[in-house]
Amino acid sequence: MRRYWAGLAVVATMVAGGCGLGAEEPEAAAPSANASGEVKGKVSLQTWALKPKFTDYMQGVIDAFEKKHPGVEVEWLDQPGDGYSEKVLSQAAGGTLPDVTNLPPDFALPLVKQGLLLDVSQTDQKLADEYVAGGIDAYRFAGFQGVYGYPWYLNTDVNYWNSELMTKYGLDPKKPPTTFDELVAQARILKEKSGGKVYLMSRRPELGDLFKEGVKLMADDGKSFTFNTPEAAALLDKYRDAFKEGLLPRDVLTDTYAGNAKLFNEGTVAWTTAGANHITSLATDNPTLAPKVVPSTAMGTPPLYVQGLSVSKKTQNAPAAIALARWVTSPENQAAFAHLVSIFPSTKASANDPFFSKSDGTNASEAKVIAFASLAQAKMLQPVEVTDAMSKFIRQQFALAISGEITSKEALDAAVAKCDELLQN
Repeated sequence: MRRYWAGLAVVATMVAGGCGLGAEEPEAAAPSANASGEVKGKVSLQTWALKPKFTDYMQGVIDAFEKKHPGVEVEWLDQPGDGYSEKVLSQAAGGTLPDVTNLPPDFALPLVKQGLLLDVSQTDQKLADEYVAGGIDAYRFAGFQGVYGYPWYLNTDVNYWNSELMTKYGLDPKKPPTTFDELVAQARILKEKSGGKVYLMSRRPELGDLFKEGVKLMADDGKSFTFNTPEAAALLDKYRDAFKEGLLPRDVLTDTYAGNAKLFNEGTVAWTTAGANHITSLATDNPTLAPKVVPSTAMGTPPLYVQGLSVSKKTQNAPAAIALARWVTSPENQAAFAHLVSIFPSTKASANDPFFSKSDGTNASEAKVIAFASLAQAKMLQPVEVTDAMSKFIRQQFALAISGEITSKEALDAAVAKCDELLQN
């Protein structure tokens, strides 16, 4: 989900694990803070780069919370976008972590390893009833019991198809591919009809693509990676065959490749994946293309991008901290936020909100409805333990396999061995 939240001036860079994992069995959940009692007193809330664009919104949410609970005082801290992960780790090391902190799952993991976050599943019995499953699962971590954050705002990807190119070259944009095999088949038709001038496939596989094929990426105890399976090798073999057949751009395996979203926006490839507001953005970048784009549901399990609020295990005011985290992530406050920026709420009650579930008939609105409906099945496709260094090595090995320089099994074995080595370090 790296850089996914740029629209909120919030960036999500991966955090390397700060310390090793724990015992042989899953770590027992951290003891619960005393969450009972009156909601009053001081409580601190830290957000990530919401000022100044969303100052009025957040201040309104805080003011309403203080009005609802007379005697409570919220100290709002907002940190700049750059260096946020380092700031949080510094606060954790110095014992100054706020009571409630905006943490995407990859930022929360190092704090969970250090026993600094509250298992909210122990203090909040309604958690599973009120928040979507994928959002809660994002705050469960391999090797640790419990849930270490309230899911806040969500997003996912949908497919976007260039209907003009598909129609021109023998495809029906009303019947886009729904599986990888169908994608390859339609890519072959597009190549043949266009004389190789236009591509349908234009992205290389990532770990998430293996997950979509049912490949288990990591052991349950979080101590090793497990994605070097025959099923994973079979998928890379399919990509290798498609690449050899010329169904993907020749430079797709290089670091200089422009990316399928950029090429799609330029009208040179016919498929990309992107967030729910892609057509709206495209209307500015390429207004001629935007009306010709057809959205559809993502192939396989939709990806989940999630931001959340975690509660410090050391909070001296657990009742207020938990109430504040719930308040900020309530259906009403999330819906109000979603009217300001392209995000989706993490609460089940939001499913009945027509703002998210009803289309006005435009393709941009259709994309939003598709994305919102997809969240019920969306999951994080890649373990948060995967670092930038791991991702880079995996990309290199996948590229070697797809180009035919090594076998898919050799690439996967090497990738798993390197990732395990980096995980232990």
